[in-house]
Amino acid sequence: MTDPGASPPPVTGAWRAGDPPGRRHWSTGPGALALEAGATLPSYTLAYETWGTLNSDGSNAVLVEHALTGDSHAAGPAEPGHPSPGWWDGLIGPGKAFDTDELFVVAPNVLGGCQGSTGPSSPAPDGEAWGSRFPTLTVRDQVNAEAALADALGIERWAAVAGGSMGGMRALEWAVSQPERVASALVLASTARASAEQIAWAAPQLHAIRGDLAWRGGDYYAAAEGPYRGLGVARRIAHVTYRCEPELETRFGNRPQQDEDPLAGGRFAVESYLDHHADKLAHRFDAGSYVVLTESMNTHDVGRGRGGVAAALSRVTARTVVAAVDSDRLYPPYQSHEIAAGVGAEATVLASPYGHDSFLIETEQIAALVKSLLG
Repeated sequence: MTDPGASPPPVTGAWRAGDPPGRRHWSTGPGALALEAGATLPSYTLAYETWGTLNSDGSNAVLVEHALTGDSHAAGPAEPGHPSPGWWDGLIGPGKAFDTDELFVVAPNVLGGCQGSTGPSSPAPDGEAWGSRFPTLTVRDQVNAEAALADALGIERWAAVAGGSMGGMRALEWAVSQPERVASALVLASTARASAEQIAWAAPQLHAIRGDLAWRGGDYYAAAEGPYRGLGVARRIAHVTYRCEPELETRFGNRPQQDEDPLAGGRFAVESYLDHHADKLAHRFDAGSYVVLTESMNTHDVGRGRGGVAAALSRVTARTVVAAVDSDRLYPPYQSHEIAAGVGAEATVLASPYGHDSFLIETEQIAALVKSLLG
């Protein structure tokens, strides 16, 4: 059972210089990055990982985009620097769907993140953490930073850009904003623009973090304790949207957690499950990044300033595979059908009991999509 009086995790789990680097590499942007909302990020760094070898003409490169609380460790075991196995480990490697005997796979940690890339926990020009001063980012800004990374790696055109959820937003933005640099795209369990319900689900998460007294207006990085309780509440809310009601009912029902009695203040099993995921995230992720990235998802709209979603999608020239999950209540299938119609494709609907998280779980079904994408 979670003990509210227990010692807190350290400030929340942003990667910091001195931590084991794991498989990470770093690339510093070529200069200041002008942001869509009007501010400028004077300098920035992206952490990234790679698998395979880039061929002589750079034509075998694949960009893999992570979701909200993911990072660059898309493949490989848990090890120093990487406390969890790669989130798409079943798809990336020799002989796998993204076959690294043939492909060069790149997975960056998103701009605004906390696993080696520049974000609110990173030093600002004055040497102090950016904190509340960190500028507003959009998905377009994140893609622009990744384009600079591609330039640095000598990649003019991606053979494929692939991602699910927030990663799917970036994959789609790549195909819309830089069509000449994307040969094919895989957009999983995502949307062309944030819906009212998605923004509504995000709102109590943001309030939970900002309502934590340890938030300190976003400037908590020098404090002994960060807003890990608020981050935990946010994760509990989010995790419910990542799964689906039939699965939760089948797994947990209204059963108590082991020997705990809800009539005597104990927890239900499903509460213990949510507590576990909240505690796990609070030890590895930064609340400031959670806020910045959630707000970038809220403002995601490929049609902004482009004549609307349909007009924006008409820019896409990449061979595009779009897939939804039949049990996804956070990114329901109609949103994938809208993307597919806009790019002249048919959306595939994956059958899965795992809700939105299926894009991380249904390896065999996703492998078939990847193979279709890559021909």
